[in-house]
Amino acid sequence: MPNPAPTRHALNSTSSRIAIAAALVGLLTAVPAWLALSQSNVRFSDTDVALVASMSLSQLGPVPPDPSNRVADDPAAAALGEALFSDVRLSRSGAIACASCHIPQRGFDDNDLPGQGVGTTTRRTMPLAGTAYSPWFFWDGRADSQWAQALGPLEHPGEQALDRLGIARVVASAYRQDYEALFGPLLDMEGLPHSASPLGSAADRDAWTVLDAQTQLQVNTIFANVGKAIAAFERTLLPERSRFDDFADALADGKTSNDLTPSEQQGLAVFIGKGQCIQCHNGPLFSDHFFHNTGVPLAKDLPLDLGRSVALEHLDNDPFNCLGAFSDADPGQCGELRFKSTDERLLRAFKTPSLRTVEIRAPFMHAGQFADLEAVVAHYNTAPWSVVGITELHKLQLTAAERSALVDFLKAL
Repeated sequence: MPNPAPTRHALNSTSSRIAIAAALVGLLTAVPAWLALSQSNVRFSDTDVALVASMSLSQLGPVPPDPSNRVADDPAAAALGEALFSDVRLSRSGAIACASCHIPQRGFDDNDLPGQGVGTTTRRTMPLAGTAYSPWFFWDGRADSQWAQALGPLEHPGEQALDRLGIARVVASAYRQDYEALFGPLLDMEGLPHSASPLGSAADRDAWTVLDAQTQLQVNTIFANVGKAIAAFERTLLPERSRFDDFADALADGKTSNDLTPSEQQGLAVFIGKGQCIQCHNGPLFSDHFFHNTGVPLAKDLPLDLGRSVALEHLDNDPFNCLGAFSDADPGQCGELRFKSTDERLLRAFKTPSLRTVEIRAPFMHAGQFADLEAVVAHYNTAPWSVVGITELHKLQLTAAERSALVDFLKAL
C-alpha cells in the first residue's frame, strides 16, 4: 500500500528540519574563520617565522653611536641629563619639565590632545623609548639627533617656553659643577640681561641682538650642551620586553608558545600579511623611522599640518643639526642629513611611530585624530583619500574578525 499522505504537522516538522539544516550549513561556511580567530593557533611559514623573529627585542642590537654628541655615552652626562629632564625650572612657568609630557608610566608619552605644556601645541607627544635608534626626531623629522630634538621644547611657546639665556642661568645656578666637569667653564653672566633668545618674545629677541657675537656663541654652546646631556639620558631609555617577544623567540627556536593568545596570533598573522602593517612598522621597534602620508584626516580645531615636506627647510637651516657648528661630528659622519629624501610624496607625511606600548598611548596619530586602536585599524582598512598629497594606503578589506584580532595583537605589545 502507498504511504499515507504526510500530515500538516509532519510537513511543518520537515520544513523546520530543512531550515535548521540550511542554517547550520550557513554557519559552517561562515564560522570557521571566526573559530580560527578565537580557538586555533596559527601555522606560520618559514618566511613568516623569519619576519616575526626580526621584530623581537632580542634582535635590537646595541644603541648606535651618535658622533654629533661626544658625551652621548658618558654616564656622568646621562646623570646630568636625567636631572635636567625632570627640572621644572627649565620652563617659563616654573611648572613644566620634559618629564611632564614624557611620562615613564605612559611609555614616556602622555594622553593629551594635543600636547600641553606652558601653552598648547598642535601635535601629540611622541614616545621616547628606543629613539636612539632613529635618525630623525619629531613627527616631521625636523631634528636629526636626540640632542637637537631636546632643544626644541625648551624654547617652544607651547611647551617649556624658556629663553636661551634663561636656560644658561638655570645651569649656572643649579648644575655648575656637573656641567663644568663635562663641558668646561661656564659663561660669566654678570651684566647680561635676565633673558635673551633669537626666538621667543620680542623683548627676548631684542635682548639677544644686544649681545656681542662671542656671548651669543657661548650661550648657544651651553644650550647645545644641555641638549646633549638630556640626549645622553634618553639614550638609556629602551623598550621593555612584552609577551610578543617571548612568543617570537620561541617561534624562532621552533618551539610551541602560548605567550600570545589564539586571537593575538591571528592578529600577528594579519599584521605581517593581509594587513601589510609590517611594511612600515617593522623591526624590533615596529618602525621604519621614515615618513608616510597615510591619509590621516584633519585634526579638529587645528591648522592644516603638511608634515615632513615643510620640515626639510627647517632641518637644513637648523644651527644645531649634524653639520652645524655645535655638532661634534665630522661632515662625513652626517650622511643621513646630506642624503635625505626630498621626494614630493613627503607632503603631509609623518614619521612612523613605534608601536611598543601602543595600547596605553591613546589618542593616536600626529594630532590624536583617532581615540582608540579600533578607529586606527578602521582607517587603514578603508584607506580614505588624503586631504593633501597622495596617501600610500589602499583598501585592505579586512573582515571584522581580522580587525578585532589585529587590535588584540597590538595590545600585546
